[in-house]
Amino acid sequence: MTLPHQSIKLRDGRTLAYAEFGDPKGAPIIYCHGAPSSRAEGELTVRGSCAGQLGLRVIIPDRPGMGGSDFLAKRRIVDWPSDVLELADALHIGQFAMLGSSAGAPYALVCAALIPERVSVVGIIGGVAPIDAPGLFSPRSRFLSRMVRVAAPVMRGLMRLQLLALRSSTVRKSMANAFPEPDRTLFQSEQIRDRFIGCLVECCRNGPRGAVWELGMFSLPWGFELTKITVPVLLWQGARDGNVSAVHARFLAAAVPNCQATFYPDDAHLSVMLNHHQEIFREIKRIN
Repeated sequence: MTLPHQSIKLRDGRTLAYAEFGDPKGAPIIYCHGAPSSRAEGELTVRGSCAGQLGLRVIIPDRPGMGGSDFLAKRRIVDWPSDVLELADALHIGQFAMLGSSAGAPYALVCAALIPERVSVVGIIGGVAPIDAPGLFSPRSRFLSRMVRVAAPVMRGLMRLQLLALRSSTVRKSMANAFPEPDRTLFQSEQIRDRFIGCLVECCRNGPRGAVWELGMFSLPWGFELTKITVPVLLWQGARDGNVSAVHARFLAAAVPNCQATFYPDDAHLSVMLNHHQEIFREIKRIN
């Protein structure tokens, strides 16, 4: 079943879908979901949080080709700020905070880099670092880029098979074993498990092309300089994260000027947001 959403028509004719959470009249945060994911991520990480109580309005757009947003051929990470500006203008929002989760980190950071006059603060939760970061991925970047392009049809097929597998109650119940603690315990909750799967299902409801294209983009340089960011950046990372290791966070914390990093020794990937949302949203509101 399609999750409720709103949408705008962009200048180039594409539809950009989004969902809202929290206080409709609150201070705006534009949240960049992970990958493969969608605006449905808000059902997992924002709904039931303290955002509304703190007077925060969290807006989660589907990136191109995911959820209800139209695909954009040959898009790059640096194309995202123009979509964000059109969405903010359509909603009559002047300044706003950016929040990027996991693979949404570069999308939040690129807005700080390219449209700093509109971005008050950036929050990063378990965020990925660029593939060309020195000492992190650079020896493999060219190889990975070629492999992703060659393997795209195979990846689309595998993603379809994965979606079929996730319909199995047995697979859903056993998926917790793939995660470290404390995420493993969180996934014992049927609600959390179903909402997590719902992010992927909604992402690919019009096919996996957008998700596969996005995966390919992470094998390329991001196209902007982290060192030129002047907007305040807040970063939160779980030391036990098995999806995006703390190596990424340490690189981002060192590369981005004016970055305040918090490391949780006993948290993993999902647990940072679910267990510490009050602290995260309070810090964003303090600067926003």
